[in-house]
Order: sequence, then C-alpha cells, then structure tokens
Amino acid sequence: MSPQDAYKPGVYWYFMDGNMSAETITKDLESMKKSGIGNLIFLEVNVGVPRGPVEFLSDEWMKLFVHAEKEARRLGIEITLGIGPGWTGSGGPWVEARQSMQHLVSSQVIVNSQGSGKIVLPVPPPKKPFFGEGNLTPEFKKEWLEYYKDVAVLAFPLTKQGKPIADYEEKALYCRAPFSSGVVRSYLPSPSGVAGNKNAAIPKNKIINLTGKMKPDGSLNWLPRHGKWVVMRFGSRNNGAITRPAPVPGLGFESDKFDTTALNAHLKAYVGKILNKIGKIDKASPGGLKRLHMDSWEMGAQNWTGNFRKEFLKRRGYDPLKYYPVYAGSIVGSLEESERFLWDLRQTSQELVLENHAQYVKDYARRNQMTLSIEPYDMNPTADLELGGVADVPMAEFWSKGFGFNSTYSVIEATSIAHVMGRSLVPAEAFTAQDNEGWKQHPASMKNQGDWAFASGINRFVYHTFQNQFLADSLKPGATMGPYGVHWDRSQTWWPMISGYHDYVTRCQYILQQGRTVADVLYLTPEGSPHVFVPPVSAILGDTIGDRRGYNFDGCSPAQLMKASVSNNQIVFRGGASYRILVLPVFESMTPELLAKIGNLIKQGATIVGSPPLRSPSLVNYPYCDKKIRTLVKRIWGPTLKPVKQMQRNYGKGMLIWGGDLSKNIDHLYPHYELTAAILKAKRINEDFVADGPIRYTHRTNTDWDVYFVSNKTDKPIAFTGNLRSVKGSPELWDAVTGKVTPIHQFKVNQGTTAVLLQLDAYQSCFIVFSKDNQWQPSGIKAENPTKIISMLNGSWDVSFDPRWGGPAHAMFDTLTDWSKNPAEGIKYYSGIATYNKKFDLPAHGSTGNEAFYLDLGNVKNIARVTLNGKDLGVVWTAPWRIDISSALNEKNNELKIEVANLWANRLIGDEKKPYDGIVDEKWPEWLLKGQPRTSGRYTFTSTRQYNANSPLMESGLMGPVRIIQQINTK
Repeated sequence: MSPQDAYKPGVYWYFMDGNMSAETITKDLESMKKSGIGNLIFLEVNVGVPRGPVEFLSDEWMKLFVHAEKEARRLGIEITLGIGPGWTGSGGPWVEARQSMQHLVSSQVIVNSQGSGKIVLPVPPPKKPFFGEGNLTPEFKKEWLEYYKDVAVLAFPLTKQGKPIADYEEKALYCRAPFSSGVVRSYLPSPSGVAGNKNAAIPKNKIINLTGKMKPDGSLNWLPRHGKWVVMRFGSRNNGAITRPAPVPGLGFESDKFDTTALNAHLKAYVGKILNKIGKIDKASPGGLKRLHMDSWEMGAQNWTGNFRKEFLKRRGYDPLKYYPVYAGSIVGSLEESERFLWDLRQTSQELVLENHAQYVKDYARRNQMTLSIEPYDMNPTADLELGGVADVPMAEFWSKGFGFNSTYSVIEATSIAHVMGRSLVPAEAFTAQDNEGWKQHPASMKNQGDWAFASGINRFVYHTFQNQFLADSLKPGATMGPYGVHWDRSQTWWPMISGYHDYVTRCQYILQQGRTVADVLYLTPEGSPHVFVPPVSAILGDTIGDRRGYNFDGCSPAQLMKASVSNNQIVFRGGASYRILVLPVFESMTPELLAKIGNLIKQGATIVGSPPLRSPSLVNYPYCDKKIRTLVKRIWGPTLKPVKQMQRNYGKGMLIWGGDLSKNIDHLYPHYELTAAILKAKRINEDFVADGPIRYTHRTNTDWDVYFVSNKTDKPIAFTGNLRSVKGSPELWDAVTGKVTPIHQFKVNQGTTAVLLQLDAYQSCFIVFSKDNQWQPSGIKAENPTKIISMLNGSWDVSFDPRWGGPAHAMFDTLTDWSKNPAEGIKYYSGIATYNKKFDLPAHGSTGNEAFYLDLGNVKNIARVTLNGKDLGVVWTAPWRIDISSALNEKNNELKIEVANLWANRLIGDEKKPYDGIVDEKWPEWLLKGQPRTSGRYTFTSTRQYNANSPLMESGLMGPVRIIQQINTK
C-alpha cells in the first residue's frame, strides 16, 4: 500500500551551465518529495540555454551543490552523481593530453638500399575525432594537434601491396559508432581460419625494431642492406574525445580509460573536490549523495596507453611489438594471425577498461561509502554485459516510443546482467525524448510503455528529465534541456496531480524488486568485444516495445558463465538465478578455458544447446590452443560434429543438443525461438505464462511465493484466461493503481499451472500473487462483480479556469466538450488546470449492503483529481478512468469537484500568434534580464520552441460521459 521511499521513482536532475540558485534547488527538491520522487541523478550540461552566472566548480557552485546535498538529506532523497561534467564519461579541463584517451597512430616511408638522401619519418597525424573537430574549442584543437609521443619504429621488406584488413579501424578500436544509430553491427565476426594471400603479408621474422635509430627530429640513421623496405613510425595521439555536452568551464579531454593514474587524477579533480566539501557520507541516512554513475558510453574507443605493451605481454603472454603494423590494416604473418592479434588487442583493451576504469571507480565509490551504477552501452568498445557486470546497479535506457531512438536493447542487457549477477535493482533512464515531444507525454500516454518496461525487468524509472527550474515560477513551462526529455518537472501543467501516478509506479517497483525473475533460457554471448547482446527476434513479440514469449530468457557473458554451477540439472548463479537450458551462440571460435567450463557444466547435469567451435579466436598459445579445442570438442560432442538431423548426446549427468535446424534456422546468432521452446516442451516444462489474449507478463519468485505482473497491451478492454506456472497457494489480485488486494476464487489448478480468468481495461495491469499462506479452494472459472450504471451526470457544469493562463474565472458548460473546440480563445488555447463543479442526488439504486460506488469520468484529457463532499478521493490518470467514491457518497446534496489538467501545447500554440519575445542568438531577452514587464501578450515562456501558430490543437478537458456505477461484490 505504502512502500518505503527506496522504491520510489527518480529523475535526471539537469542543471544548465551556471543557471542555478539555492532557492530553485530547494523548490525542485521539495516538489520532488511532495510528488513521490525518491532519488535523482545530478548532471550539469550545456544544451540550448544561455550560460548562467555560476561558474562550474567555482566556490559559489560548490556552495550550491553542498546546499543541494544537505537539502536532499533533509528530504530523504537519494543523489547519484555522474563521474564527470556533461553526460558522456570522465574528463574535464584538468585532464592533460598525456592522460587522455589515446590512439596508436603511424606514418610510413619507403627506403631503398641505394638511397643517399636524409631519411625523415613524418610525425603521424591524429585520427579524426568521431564527432568531428567542430566539438573541439580552439584551445583543445591546438592541444589535440600538438600532443604526440613516439612509441616505436619498425622496418620490413616491401611486399606486394594487397587490400588492408577489412574494417581494420573498427577492429583496432579506432572507432566505435553508436549502436543505437541502427547502422552498427552488434559484434565483430570470429577471426577467420583462412590464411589469406601470404604474398601480401609481412613476414614476421623479417620485421626489425629501429626505435633506437630514430633521432628526436624524426631522422633515421639506417639504410637496408638491399632492396626496398617500409619504415613505420608509431606514436601515441589523443583520440579527440572531449566531455560533452559539458558546461563550458567543464569542457576538456576524456581521461585515459586504461590507466588508473589518469583516472585517479580526474576523480581527485572532480568528485574528490565535491566530497571534500560535503563531508563524510552517512550510509545510514536515506538521503544525500549515495552513488556514482557512469552514463551511456559516448566517448568512443581507444587502443593505446603508455604501458599498453607491458599490459598486453602480461595478459596475452606474447609481445605485440611486431604486430603494430596490423593497427594500420597491414597483414603480419597471415590474415588469420593478424585477425587473432586484433582479437587479443580488443580483449586486452576490454580488460583494461573493466579493471582500470569501471572497477577502479567502483572501488573508489566504496571507499567513500557509495555504490556505482553503469549504463554499459551505445559506443562501448567492450562487451556490454561485461562492463555492466562491474556495476552495483546496472542501468538501461529507453526512449519514449515515437519520440527518438530505439535503445530497448539496453533494457534486455541491463536486466540480464542484474538477473545473472543477483542485483535486485535495475533502473532505466526512462521515457527520454527529442525535439518532437513538445510536452505531449503524460501518465496515461506512458502507461503502456511503462508496463512494457516493468514486464521487461526494469524496476526503477529514472525519468529523463527534471530540468532545474531556475526561472521565475511565473515563467512556464520554463527552462528545458534544449528540446530533449519528457519534461518531468514542477512546471508541468499536471504536476500537482502526478503523485497518483507515482504511487502506481512505486508499488510496481516495490513488488518487482522482491525475489528474483524467472527465466528458462540463458543465451551465452560470444567471447570478444565490442559486443551488444541481441536475442533472437523470434523470442520477442512486438515491435519497438516487444514482449517476452512463454519461456523468458536472459543473456550471459562468458566471464559470468565461468562463475556458474549446476544444481538439479539447472544452471545456477551465486545470486540465485537459475536456467533450464543454456544456448550457445552460432560462432566459430571459443577459447579452451570457456569450452572446458561448458563441458564441466554438462557433466554436472546441465542441458546445453549448440554446435561445437572450430578454433580459438586468440594467438595465446597458438597453434596449441586450436589443438586443445579439437580435443575438447571430440570429448564433449563426440565424433558427429555436423549432424543432418537434430541429435542429443548424454555427457556425464547432462545433455548436449545440436544439429539439424538448430544449426540452420539461425536468428541473431541463436536458433529460432520455436526450436528452443520445443526442447523445453520435450522436457515436460510448461510455458511460464500463456494467455488467450494480448497480454504481457513477467514472473518473480521466492521460496514461498510467486508474483506475476500482467498487463493489457491494447487500448481496448479484454477478458482472457491466463495460465500461470505456479501452484504455490491460491491466487490474489493486487491492483497497483489503487493498492487494493482481492482474493481470486475463480481459478483452476492443473499439472503445475493455475488458470485464472481476468478482465483488464485498456492498458490496465495487475499483479497475480501466489502465496503458500493462501489456501482457499477454487470455485471454478466464471465472471465476477457485476456492475450497473445508476446515474448519468448530464446537464450543466460550472467550470473555473486560471486567468493567469488566459482562461475565464468562470464558464458554464451546458455539455461536456473539448476545450480546443470552444469559440472562446481563453478556453480554446488554455493550458493548465480547470475545475468542474456539480451538485447531484443519488437516485434509488437497490442497495444490497455489499456494493461499491464508482465515479466513471469517461473521456479525460489528460488527468483529473476528484473531490466529493470535501473529501479528496485521489487522482484518476488511466483506464478505467473511474474512482471509488463509496466513502464520501451521500444520498442527497452531493457536491462534486473534478480538477482536470491538460497539456502545455494549446497555450504554446496560441502564444505563437503573438510577437516572439524569447531567446535570440543564445541570449535571454532584455525584459527578462532587467525584470521588466512583458509586452508581447504571451502567457507562456520556455527555452525551446516546439510549435507554431498553425500546429494542431490537442483535445483537452473533461468530455465524459460522467457516470456513477454500482458494483456488486461477489466471490
């Protein structure tokens, strides 16, 4: 009914480059507390708003942050702090070029044994920054161009020039484009077993090290004894990544992600300064600074650091020096050998990011009584599941459907990480949007997608974004983060009513953080990086917000699988997760260590689906590693490696299934879902949830209970039968909108499943809860709780609007109609809250003494609060658009008040018919700066323009019909 504050949703609390004050900080935080927000992520950026007077990290800025942290402690609101200015990573103006993200770059010249002139090796130029040079200020561009440090000089005989290694810049981590762009592959192919054209390869035994023969000016004191040779000069350059979109005083290079010394210097310059000001963190206090945060990876890739060669040698067991030409796309030894080196290069880079960046930040946070959250995706040069696995709190991101990118893959990844690692909390940067959102979203429009997120495993919404409202309260919708975000802040029209929606979200999040998620299928990702876990499309029903099918799944990284064991023929993890089958990726390579682990899991009793690998991806112990692979494969799979038909083989206590369609019908690296489902059905494992209607679900469990979250995916009411794989007692229905718990008496139990008949309104949801404490007998399946309409509240309504936003103080509506169709401009273009008043008597209704009365509002745009006879009955924000009025209803002389809030769009459109008096050339208007009266006649003010005078108006107000409904309560 009333979960603790820890289960409340959160917000991204954005500050805009120096526009901040103690007064508005307190107002923001107090509005969060009152509305049901329990946590926030603090970030300061520079997006679409003129700069303010408070310099980032200045003494005044520090005082204001300390004030914010103290206020959050007072209010019990948890703060998470990004580990750098902007939102991309960890950097700033204090990061020197030598401690920034590095690339190994090269130049080359061809020399002849007969040459007589001076040989000068040109300084290798830097690679172009991924986001272009335009993001670099003149000062940083100068530093980017000037920084250079020599690494090595290598020479080798000139060979016949062939094509460079395909996609070598991607494979060598010079770049990693955003996966959310839709044009980036989720993984790199397995290193090929094909040697390639040996005539085009550089013989490794003929590569010589000339590093000591180059003078500081680049001149080379060397000539080959005979023939033409290639001389390559290798050096370290900054990769051009800067903090973005940071406040101007926070602009700077991204720190080296491979080096703890560089990272520590950054943390000391930013987080350390803040910690010194706020004092010791009290872990027992519910509010204040509690966590550090690494937001979505958007700073690209690096492939070098000062001690990279040493780290590579330590981790891979061989010297990378003679393979440096491979960085430039040249083939050394053979194509296969070079591709394997690139795999080792990426693997070493991944380990350095995980250990020297993510884990270091996590350890730093723990030393300071904090935890770490990570959004491990987008331009991540490592495997997403591996990076997210470091986090105390793995985090996802999803955009409002129709208003931006599709990043729902990150939801699958973060929830998989949390389930496998035993993390109970899985937040998401929720409902973010871009420049066509324009205050269109509201709780009802977000209900379906929010329920999708809950069913997908997300159990904390962190709304993007609550922009710090630094402008005067009279200036609304107020400040924005440019055109971005869902505008989840105190300047929204409906903000005074948002607590009703937040109550729903909080109850859902509370339940969905209990126990563990039930999933039957575990998909193993290939080794290597970068990698984005993309499950079979066939395992998901729907489009952008697709839902799980009857057998749920998670993804698992190789490093995570190494910690798994087997119990009762299921693959289990220390955090409690268990899976019926493990599905291997259709991938040609695997290291001997991972293959041996898979073999051991089968021997212990696991069922594993997949074909054997052909080789190792690495040069480590090459070629012996491939021989080891062949030996293990023959031992585990037996002599039949490519069966025409699907076959199974017992190995130890477990079973291996492969061949046939499992090897042919491939869907994103894995067999088609129906093939996997057929294996589970053959093992007599029922689907976890089956419904004869468009219903999504998720299932959480503990020793003594099961909880299913189910929701209607359509905008129409439906009745359906759900078959749930639980028999832990008799079921109850928990309604998270009202907090009401109702025993379900109409159910049937059959062979380990319980069938329940349910009715859900448009986009309605509920929890079905099974508990061993509940042991009543079923009474068969039938409809329950009949309803009837006992009164239609027709006739006139007295409606009052707020004149501050152009509406009339009073208006009589003979019938309930759409404001935007009203001939009066003050109503037509009105945005805000209007109050409907009506008196009525209750007609004869034949009371049974066992009934409830509901007020059904009909069509509402967009949210309403109901007060009857002076009693606040709560907020109505979603279907079935009704509220229980039994506790306040009289037979005679009822006084009804319905407050209705619409959206900002209509008033903004109306104001576009008046002269513009807003931001021009990134400067605030003079009237605002000087505190002068406005002369434009506009009612609204905001820092972004999303509409014009001809934009279509939006349906608004209470349109009904408003009815009183009597419900007879039966079993």
